[in-house]
Amino acid sequence: MPLHWVLKSFPELTAAELYAIMQLRNEVFVVEQNCVYQDADGKDAHCWHLAGWNDGKLVAYTRLLPPGISYAEASIGRVVTSPAYRGTGAGRQLMQESIVHTLRLFHCSEIRIGAQLYLNQFYRSLGFRDAGFQYLEDGIPHIEMIFSK
Repeated sequence: MPLHWVLKSFPELTAAELYAIMQLRNEVFVVEQNCVYQDADGKDAHCWHLAGWNDGKLVAYTRLLPPGISYAEASIGRVVTSPAYRGTGAGRQLMQESIVHTLRLFHCSEIRIGAQLYLNQFYRSLGFRDAGFQYLEDGIPHIEMIFSK
């Protein structure tokens, strides 16, 4: 499924785009995953935001973090695909786009992520490798992974 990709810094986001992003993040991370956590963590203003749209509907989203915000390396976070579009390849497209843009934006050769453990094989298929021990974040098993160019 072809998506229309939009990459913006935080100040460039419109109120409607930001609302759609927060709505999708809350739909999946808070409601679907039944995880009460502080989504508005103060990092969004320092990030680039990649959104995949289809007919005006936000389908997939990530935030791209410069080095020094979450990790020493650049990072990709808040990886989310709308439940209505799962199984369409949107998540793979999202991560492929995110990797390309992160490497270009931050002139880096490595990307570190905190991946939900159940997605470990998915991230490995994109070139990430395990880079740490398993840990719990907000009650969900995670593992740090790294991508090297």
